[in-house]
Amino acid sequence: MRVAVLCGGRSSEHDVSLRSGEAVARGLEQAGHEALPVTIERDGGWSFRGAPVELTPAAGLLDADVAFPALHGPFGEDGSVQGVLEWLDLPYVGSDVLASAVCMDKLTLKRLFAQAGLPQVEFVAAAEAGWRERCEAMGLPLWVKPSRLGSSVGISKVESLGEELDTAVELALRHDPRVIVEASAHGREVECSLLGNELVECSLPGEVVAHGDWYDYETKYSNGGMELIVPAALDAEQTARLQELAVESFQLGGCTGLARCDFFVEPGGEILVNEINTMPGFTETSVYGKLWEASGLAYPDLCERLVELAIERHAKARSHEF
Repeated sequence: MRVAVLCGGRSSEHDVSLRSGEAVARGLEQAGHEALPVTIERDGGWSFRGAPVELTPAAGLLDADVAFPALHGPFGEDGSVQGVLEWLDLPYVGSDVLASAVCMDKLTLKRLFAQAGLPQVEFVAAAEAGWRERCEAMGLPLWVKPSRLGSSVGISKVESLGEELDTAVELALRHDPRVIVEASAHGREVECSLLGNELVECSLPGEVVAHGDWYDYETKYSNGGMELIVPAALDAEQTARLQELAVESFQLGGCTGLARCDFFVEPGGEILVNEINTMPGFTETSVYGKLWEASGLAYPDLCERLVELAIERHAKARSHEF
């Protein structure tokens, strides 16, 4: 099939997305598909091999059969581009508009998890009533994050209240007017990859060991910045519980196609859900594909499955059109 691979985008994760798009294109070609690299520039323009792309339902998108939006962060992973693809009536890999938007916003997703009773760290929205008192009660260190950004961009570890907290919030506000403050977890970082629509498969869990103070942007995307241990050192009961929570989180967020679910495994064995990423990185150092490879699914076969799931979901959605 002809697969339009969308990469770049308007967010601060533009460069990471370009690397993801290159890897996805290679995987699709190895699986026997024709990859059509579509670059979304920082100013929002779409181009194919240097030529502008016309975006109308009548024109389609380069006569592609399906799109693979390898986009991270706002204006790509948050439902906006998914809305464009819906308007074009083009099947696309990943979650729909609603699920993408919900899972992109940490505050909304964590409130959804809280309502469902999923175990997680305490959190508060910066600037909401009583937020400073909540921060004090949560204890130190705290983590201040833009609510709708990924790849650890704009995140600060706060060791003291007062000026340091204010500076961290100001940094996060440069990226997003919605800012979340989270309590610190003390456990190991463990992640699972998910694949499917109604029937969801979960990979082996892998532990992320950061070669630094914490798992920041540089650590994630630098060679040697982190080590992935697969399978993670968990007993059978912990593994089953973690995979159960991963699938529950995926379904609760309304996800389809793919996602990566991140956890903390605390020293006492408690498993806390951290977040869901509906379009995790696909670079050479990215965890999502490595976990599936360790689980027996090679990268080209993974790309093939994702395309099949996209077409399956599109066909089902069209059967329910108003």
